[in-house]
Amino acid sequence: MSKLYAMSVPSPQANQIKDDIAFFQAIKSRINKFSGNNVISDYEVETAVKQIIDDKLGSDGIIDLFQAAGIESPSVSILSDEFLLEVKNMQQKNVAYELLKKLLSDEVRVRKVKNIAQGKRFSEMLESIVKRYHNNQIDSAQVLAELSEMAKEMRLEDQKSEELKLTPEEYAFYTVLSQNDSTKMLDDEKMRELIHTIVDVVRNNATVDWQNRDDVRAKLRLTVKKILMRYGYPPDLAKLEADKVLAQSENLAAFFAGK
Repeated sequence: MSKLYAMSVPSPQANQIKDDIAFFQAIKSRINKFSGNNVISDYEVETAVKQIIDDKLGSDGIIDLFQAAGIESPSVSILSDEFLLEVKNMQQKNVAYELLKKLLSDEVRVRKVKNIAQGKRFSEMLESIVKRYHNNQIDSAQVLAELSEMAKEMRLEDQKSEELKLTPEEYAFYTVLSQNDSTKMLDDEKMRELIHTIVDVVRNNATVDWQNRDDVRAKLRLTVKKILMRYGYPPDLAKLEADKVLAQSENLAAFFAGK
């Protein structure tokens, strides 16, 4: 029934029975919670979204998806406290969960491209939350709370980047290097200076397809190692960190190629 309805929205006939469909879907959602199956199908998510859009579709054909979902568009960030609160207060908790998971998954995907360390950390965090929810280790209220906390942690990372006066690309290198305790010997000013130096070196060596050329990669790795040693890194540690810097540089190859 849900599959057929999803295919027919929007239409006058489907509109006449949408309340009945919503009723049966709500019952199924309730049964799923008792039966231990918290997963709703893609068709059900699609149906919910289509119903929401159909309700708010204007004559000019312009749709504001967030307003359509009954959520005010956030003023500063899509992951603002106001937005997260509105998601948390949605009546259909399963839909709220799917919406928040989708937004965070997309955000993690973007961060993986720009920031290896941050992307790995948030990817593992999201995977853990979703897994525990599917295994009934946390309920719908708890999963929304944990996903909201994860979103707030993402915002804190972005704020820290701004506080350090680093671009997202520069902050990616900061994140890589700050994983090691050796960076604690550097104050913020020295760390910022180190990051700027590394970024300048990578940018100056970023020729066409540089990430596929062993000679360029070897030269860059050695240069970064020397820079790190100049800032107090022991030789062995400098070599390990240079490899991480190179990996992050390759992730941002397109950015540096554009210079």
